[in-house]
Amino acid sequence: MLNLILLLFWVVLALISLASGQFHIPLEEIFKILFSGGGDEAAKSVMMDVRIPRILLSSLCGGALAIAGLSLQAVFKNPLVGPHIVGVSTAAAFGGALCILLGLSGLWLAGFAFCFGLAALFLLYLLAKFVARADIFSLILAGIVINGVFAALTSLVQYLADDEEVLPNIVFWLLGSFVSAGYDKVILMCAIALPASAVLIALRWRFNLLSLNDDDLRVLGVDVKFLRCTILALCTALIAVQVSVSGNIGWVGLVVPHATRLIAGSDHVKLMPACFIAGAIFMLAIDDLSRSLSSAEIPLGILSALIGSPIFALLLKRSAKNAKSN
Repeated sequence: MLNLILLLFWVVLALISLASGQFHIPLEEIFKILFSGGGDEAAKSVMMDVRIPRILLSSLCGGALAIAGLSLQAVFKNPLVGPHIVGVSTAAAFGGALCILLGLSGLWLAGFAFCFGLAALFLLYLLAKFVARADIFSLILAGIVINGVFAALTSLVQYLADDEEVLPNIVFWLLGSFVSAGYDKVILMCAIALPASAVLIALRWRFNLLSLNDDDLRVLGVDVKFLRCTILALCTALIAVQVSVSGNIGWVGLVVPHATRLIAGSDHVKLMPACFIAGAIFMLAIDDLSRSLSSAEIPLGILSALIGSPIFALLLKRSAKNAKSN
């Protein structure tokens, strides 16, 4: 029932997104274009070529970040963990920034960001292996190391970039935007994010077991290392492909799982699909604000932080009250 309500909410928000913007399209015009293929040619072009791919891309990115954040919180047994903890976001951001510095764009940028995101997962595994442990503490420390290295490399790329032409493009991309949304990026997200999310949702009953310690899981016959590595690999794919198509957008993978948990409860069987839809709603709403508040688009990374951080503070306060009452 909750998933159906969230889906209906997303549909309403998507219709608002189709209508709103610098070029307003009335609802009757939207329905005419969608169901009869007629309508004003200018409105049809804006809707079909700009707004629909943007709505789809923002929704897929939001859902991917939300479900990745929820999965990482389950793996690390820490509700304060987000997509940045494994270093994938920072590595993918470096890949994209390097691509812009080299004068490449389009799918090259997506490819660079995705490959460096996967490289971060490989480094995470190597560092955890180096200390001869693959427990949660080692993975967190390895993630901090990877974050630091790729953050420094990203700063180096910005330092080397031309101040007048290249640097502004790098900074704008790093702050996150769907301004270049197109069907090619939607297809890329569908090809990677949807299968990865589907596998995580299929594994959702196992996420409840992750609250137990490793020894108890082994007694139950669960291959802890394989399960943890599988989830991390899927989360890496989700985060890397999101950064590759829209830049570095924070707070979604941290705020949305908390908000959904308060509504759907802590059972991951119900929580996982609801979290994906809630992430799509949150990102779509943020994107609507970014292109409606001013004539120039506000970068998504700025808006998500400005909106996400106070919401997260309120959620933490409410969670603390619920814990005391229980």
